[in-house]
Amino acid sequence: MSTLPSHLAALVGKSVNEIDTPSLVIDLDAMKRNLARMAEFAKKHNVRWRPHAKMHKCASLAKAQMRAGAVGVCVQKTAEAEALAAGGVHNIYISNEVIAPAKLARVAALARHLAAEGGKLAIAVDSTEGVIRLAQAMNDARTASGVATVIDVFVEMDVGQGRCGVEPGAAAVTLALEIRKHPALHFAGLQAYHGKAQHIRSAQERRDAIAKAVQSVVMTRQLIEAQGMAVDLVTGAGTGSFLLEAASGVYGELQAGSFLFMDADYARNERDAAQPPFEHALFVKTQVMSTHAGHAVCDAGHKSHAIDSGLPMVHALEGEAELEYANGGDEHGILRATGAGKRLPGLGQTVWLIPGHCDPTVNLHNAMIGVTGGLAAGTVQRVYRVDARGALT
Repeated sequence: MSTLPSHLAALVGKSVNEIDTPSLVIDLDAMKRNLARMAEFAKKHNVRWRPHAKMHKCASLAKAQMRAGAVGVCVQKTAEAEALAAGGVHNIYISNEVIAPAKLARVAALARHLAAEGGKLAIAVDSTEGVIRLAQAMNDARTASGVATVIDVFVEMDVGQGRCGVEPGAAAVTLALEIRKHPALHFAGLQAYHGKAQHIRSAQERRDAIAKAVQSVVMTRQLIEAQGMAVDLVTGAGTGSFLLEAASGVYGELQAGSFLFMDADYARNERDAAQPPFEHALFVKTQVMSTHAGHAVCDAGHKSHAIDSGLPMVHALEGEAELEYANGGDEHGILRATGAGKRLPGLGQTVWLIPGHCDPTVNLHNAMIGVTGGLAAGTVQRVYRVDARGALT
């Protein structure tokens, strides 16, 4: 794997003030507290925890999560799985469908590689054709290598996302029975992730949405078990709803990932009182490059942060005026004071942004700079390579 550029590696041990702008910065103290809270929650509720590594795309952070108690990580793309495996992550679940024969050949090769390392690869399916193609790829790999490998396969159900997944009930049973026909495939359980529920602002409405999902899972599980097949695991849940899946007694594994960094969009949710509090830990460091009577301009435009979940929030340090970030284009952000008489930042002053959506923001950067001791006067402790940046296939 490629090494970090020398100018980034040289930052370790230096003041946060030495970080160039715009740069992606992790408050490591806040991140570690978030990590500890999730690990404690999973242990207390006796559920497995498999966070989504598509959020940070970093093998080092994936391994840190596993050291904290995670059983492995989820990804959405074959290339993400390959990048993390190359970085030493050996328990990976592609919680998404893979259909193209060329990609399935890579899946089969990765399954064999991880098994040889004492690890495991799993994958989701939502069609009979997908099951057949996966089995063919695994069989072809066995013929070519002489090594028989079995891959865990989850049947993905649509429990409200309206994206991938079969309808709950008979369609899921059909897929489970198809998986059972193929010796290279092991039916591992049900994938039941309700993505839309993650961003429902009302806590009560989130509870209602997950309650419906749980009913669908229970019904489907009973139908599969009636066919003489065990449903060993139901996996799903995200940062917005994991409390509810854990409390259901139905889900055995949580896939929440964004809690580690806690972006601005998740912060807009009404927090359920029983859910652990998570802190913002991912920031874009930017600086003021131009000043005017009614606004200032910073050097972090849309090329430094994703805007699919809205514009970033400005994180005001103690004693600083509250600011609002407005669209300035690819390379610029417009900063305005939120109240009459509030002072704008001066030329060259540092401003910290909380991205609207952490996952695609991380994918815009080659590295994340980890700081301890706070954003105002902290020290760079380490620099994390974004191993799976651009891993879209």
